[in-house]
Amino acid sequence: MPDFQKSIDSIYKEVLESPDSSTVASYIPELASVESSKFGIHLIDTNQHNYAAGNSGEKFSVQSISKVLTLSMALGLIGEKIWRRVDVEPSGDPFNHLSLLEQENGIPRNPLINAGAIVIADILVTELENPKEDFLTYVRNLADDTSISYDEKVALSEKGTGFKNYAAANLLKSYGNLRNDVEDVLDFYFHQCSLSMSCKQLCDTFYLFMNRGRCKRDIGYLDINQIKRINALMLTCGFYDEAGEFAFEVGLPGKSGVGGGIVALLPNEFCVATWSPGLNKKGNSARGMQALERLTTMTELSIF
Repeated sequence: MPDFQKSIDSIYKEVLESPDSSTVASYIPELASVESSKFGIHLIDTNQHNYAAGNSGEKFSVQSISKVLTLSMALGLIGEKIWRRVDVEPSGDPFNHLSLLEQENGIPRNPLINAGAIVIADILVTELENPKEDFLTYVRNLADDTSISYDEKVALSEKGTGFKNYAAANLLKSYGNLRNDVEDVLDFYFHQCSLSMSCKQLCDTFYLFMNRGRCKRDIGYLDINQIKRINALMLTCGFYDEAGEFAFEVGLPGKSGVGGGIVALLPNEFCVATWSPGLNKKGNSARGMQALERLTTMTELSIF
C-alpha cells in the first residue's frame, strides 16, 4: 500500500506552486463569490483510514456531484426501470446542452447531464413522500453525518438563473418524460445541487461506490451490478465533454461539479475528493484535475 499522506502532501505543494489560469463559475451568482485560492484534498482507503491536505474540511457547493447520489437513490428505489427514461451514452456536449434532447425524442443521453438529472429528480419527486427531506436523510445516512445540509442561498441563486434548466424541463415535459409539475421537479433539482459538503464528507458518502454498495457503517444500499453501472457512468459521463480526457489522464471513475469539487474512486482501494473553485474551459476544477492525475501517476493506482 502506498504512503497516501506523503503523496497527498507532495501533490498539494506541487499543485499550489503551478501556474493557475482557471476562473470561478460566475453564472450562478452565489458561486462567484468563493475565493479562488482555496484548495483541498481528502482520501479515505478501504480500511477507513483518512489522509488530507489544505482546505479539505471546508464545505462548498457540490453541484453536479449530487447527480450520482440522486441516481443511486432512484436506482435503489425502482431498479432497472430507470433506463427506460434515460440512456447511458456519453453526450460529448456541455452539461446543459439541449440539442440532443430533441433529436432523441426526450430521452436524455445519460443521467449525469442536466436533462438526465432532471428526469432522475422527477423519479424521486414521484417516489418519495418528502423528496428534499428524504434525499437529504439518504445522503446523511451514507456519510454517517447529520451536519450535511442544503445551502438555501445557492438554491435560490440557481432558481433565479436556471433558464436552461427550465427549458430542459419543459422540453422533457413536452415529450412525456416528466411526470410532475416543472416547478416541483426543479425546486428539488436546485436543492440537490446546492448540497454543501467538504472533501471529507464527499469521501465518506462515495465510500459506497468504492465498497461494492456498502456504506461506511457496512449497510448495503445497492448490489454489485448497480454499483458497476454507476461507476461505469462516472467514468464515461462524469466530466461533461471532458470525460475522455479524465479517463486518459487520471483513469478513475469520478464526478465533477462547477463548485470546484471532484470525487473519484478506485474500487476496493480508495475514494478521493478535491476542491478548488477555479474551473477550466470545460467547467471542471483545473487544480483538481491536475492533483488527481498526479495521484494516480505517483501511486501507480488506477483502473487501467
